[in-house]
Amino acid sequence: MFRLWAKIFKDNRMLKDIVICDDSADTRTHKVFHAIDQVCYAFDLGKPIWLDATIQEFKRHDKVRFTQDHFVEGIDFDYLEIHVIEED
Repeated sequence: MFRLWAKIFKDNRMLKDIVICDDSADTRTHKVFHAIDQVCYAFDLGKPIWLDATIQEFKRHDKVRFTQDHFVEGIDFDYLEIHVIEED
């Protein structure tokens, strides 16, 4: 079971959160991108851009924050945080 927890924060308060579960036999990378697609659909967001620093942080901590710099359009929150909470 692969689970990814996504949270939207503004002014140090969590506004929304969602947990995406994936039981497929895909690779970890495909599961992460599929989960982010579901998160963006649920929160009505554009897909964030993965910068080199973002990729390195995610590899190290299984957790990353997407700020305004990661989105093409404007956002009305401070950041979107994703965190892998369970992996098979």
